Amino acid sequence: MGGLKTYREIILAMVRTGIFGYGGGPSVIPLIRYEAVIRYHWMEEEEFGEVLALGNALPGPIATKMAAYIGYRQKRIMGAIVAVLAHILPTSIAMVALLGALYALRHSPIVSGMIAAVRPVIAVMLGQMTYEFAEKSWKGLGKWVAVGFGFVAFLMLSVWNIHPALVVALFLIYGSFHLMILSKIKEAKESRKGTTR
Repeated sequence: MGGLKTYREIILAMVRTGIFGYGGGPSVIPLIRYEAVIRYHWMEEEEFGEVLALGNALPGPIATKMAAYIGYRQKRIMGAIVAVLAHILPTSIAMVALLGALYALRHSPIVSGMIAAVRPVIAVMLGQMTYEFAEKSWKGLGKWVAVGFGFVAFLMLSVWNIHPALVVALFLIYGSFHLMILSKIKEAKESRKGTTR
């Protein structure tokens, strides 16, 4: 029974993210985060951030990679298959069914107004997620290091036009060294405390 309940939750979560995630991969991420971290507690915020960073470094659409990981984490291979299908099938069917109607109504001011009304909502959701990640990096790295890394990332992406996957990969590599250095510093402090006692 518990297995069926988990599959049902995976299907509901991924159908919701697939249907309401208007605008492509980045707009779906806050919805996936809500389902995985807040609604069902499948993972912690930190793990979600790490998976998101790793998913961005890999080729392919980010939303389906996140769906596959979440499904796999819950029910292994079958969970990954169910999650990806639940995420993409409803919208794929709806797109095929409504393609003719949308094409016919593409110049309608009502349709244009609906699309324009959705864009600010997506911007707010992405802004909120960015703020939360920035707040965590501010606490974890310290304010000057976090601001410095943000500035370096801005330069790499906007000024030097380095591909986002490469930027994410570079910061992941740095992050692994950063964590190793921090753990060694912590061990050294603890050993010093042990010797002074």
